[in-house]
Amino acid sequence: MSAHLVRIAIDGSEPELGAPQADRVIAGNPTFRTWNVEEADGGLFAGVWEATPGKWRISYDEWEFCHVLDGVSVIEEEGGVAQTVRAGDSFVIRPGFRGTWEVVETTRKEYVIRA
Repeated sequence: MSAHLVRIAIDGSEPELGAPQADRVIAGNPTFRTWNVEEADGGLFAGVWEATPGKWRISYDEWEFCHVLDGVSVIEEEGGVAQTVRAGDSFVIRPGFRGTWEVVETTRKEYVIRA
């Protein structure tokens, strides 16, 4: 096994369970599962995140690259246009993003976050 090559693999590992803060939930009862595979000095994280249907307010102070593996979500920036993302889509959310995330179909994504 390489000390410098880390596969984003979650088979056999236990996820961290979570949910959006109750005061951010707009609809449904969304829950999260997160497999944080890599954590490096300086606030760099990589792994897999999954959420069940629901809608909540989001606020980003960090930079995040996402690649959707499964499902359908709608992300809308305050004052912006709603964008639907689905399996195969990749995108970046920049610091300062404020809006909503709605999971229409359970969504699983790979992520890289730079805090």
